[in-house]
Amino acid sequence: MRLTMLGVGSSAGTPVIGCACGTCSSGNPRNKRTRCSSMITLDNGRVLLIDTGADLRQQALREGMRRVDAVLYTHVHADHLNGIDDLRGFCQTMRSQIPLYGSPEHMAVIAERFGYTLRDPGHHWDLPVLKVNGVSGPFEVHGVMVTPIPARHGRSPVFGYRIGNMAYLTDISEIPDTSLELLRGLEVLLLDCLRYQPHHTHINLEQSLAYASRIGAGQTYLIHMTHELEYEELSALLPSNVAVGYDGLRVDFS
Repeated sequence: MRLTMLGVGSSAGTPVIGCACGTCSSGNPRNKRTRCSSMITLDNGRVLLIDTGADLRQQALREGMRRVDAVLYTHVHADHLNGIDDLRGFCQTMRSQIPLYGSPEHMAVIAERFGYTLRDPGHHWDLPVLKVNGVSGPFEVHGVMVTPIPARHGRSPVFGYRIGNMAYLTDISEIPDTSLELLRGLEVLLLDCLRYQPHHTHINLEQSLAYASRIGAGQTYLIHMTHELEYEELSALLPSNVAVGYDGLRVDFS
């Protein structure tokens, strides 16, 4: 299986509107970060999307995406959800309904805010054609097992996801011990890392490195970064088994 990092930026993206800091004005393409999302291509050719970020259209065009067979939602903040309308193009192309998965609470929010997208396939494809599926434990989608990883995002409950030997954890402030047990034996970990300074709803660099050490994945990639974190400067601070993620990075896993 292959994971493609569609975006590794925080809610403002990088460059940040109106900012002329070193990261925002950098010519290094790895400092250009769209909002956080990733795509998993299964060995059967099916495509799972993690979140529908606000930059989904731009990301899909950049990566030449032709299909989305399911979406896994970590939570329903705008920068992870509000690209949901861009699923319409995939529904039109594939002429099929796309299932959405996440906690029952998050699926209820999608039903309330984007209820017009939840409909059965018919003769018209002018809107997204989606179906919500609330999950609270491991489930199968398109031939693979997906394990939700409960975590905290400040006061809010969120999901990470484990697929095979890869796990994805964005927008977290705490990973409970029971969830850490679900992360044993990883080849690849994508892990929240907002900035250098502490934050009340995200882990910072120090906390990210501490969790990376406890989890012990073969390779950890930092995601959901603000413009405070410049690619080259941050890379120089990291141990060999931790790397800075960037838009377009592809990682294979089993």
